[in-house]
Amino acid sequence: MNGNEVVRVIDKVSEGRGITTLRFELDRTVRPGQFFMVWVPGVDEVPMSASYIGKLKGITVREVGEATKALSSVKVGEMIGIRGPYGRGFMQPAGRYLVVGGGTGIAAVLPAIEMSKDRSIVDVALGARTSSELIFEERARKASDHVMVSTDDGSKGHHGTVVSLVDEMLSKRSYSQLIACGPEKMLFYLLEVCKKHGVESQMSLERFMKCGSGLCGSCVIDGRRVCADGPVFLGREIDEMKEFGRSKRDEAGRSVPL
Repeated sequence: MNGNEVVRVIDKVSEGRGITTLRFELDRTVRPGQFFMVWVPGVDEVPMSASYIGKLKGITVREVGEATKALSSVKVGEMIGIRGPYGRGFMQPAGRYLVVGGGTGIAAVLPAIEMSKDRSIVDVALGARTSSELIFEERARKASDHVMVSTDDGSKGHHGTVVSLVDEMLSKRSYSQLIACGPEKMLFYLLEVCKKHGVESQMSLERFMKCGSGLCGSCVIDGRRVCADGPVFLGREIDEMKEFGRSKRDEAGRSVPL
């Protein structure tokens, strides 16, 4: 069952500048990479990746619009509506794999780091524009022996994009697969790096979603519904998408430059 359920927020944590995690009890099985449709009473319903998938579930919100600002303002003890989980999540690769998160996309890949029972076979690359926006580094280090970070402004770790960091990591070590979530432009160049090094990937795409269950078609990219057929796609599937990294649909369904 993944119908609507009203839950009480029992924990709230500020993760960084304008980034908040809300946690709640929800007796449903959630796989890494899946998402919820989250209803903010009186405001809107928005898709949010699951950042915690254990007994206590969680979402991590960056304030970018009215709905996300309202969601960030929810207090402990207040109620929100949850539908889901929805979508195709990440599958655990065989052998050593590399997990890459950019911006708040880090929240979506943390469960993929923690799904490995062997912390020595999962390496991590986390990227942000600046150190104050870098989230979940400590949590990643609890689940992996090898965590690297990058910031665009050089305020912490590798000075540059997480894509350039991953290019270096793939040059030094072999991986069976790469798992990633982040801005689509980041994923576009990350896919090129994966192709350069001959590494298969799983990437979670972010598109405008209305229903979250594959009915409205708002999130379609090259005929694939991101909410129902994704949000996680294999790199070879994404490589066939002509719209990937170039255009998206707006709220009216029009194709606009990314």
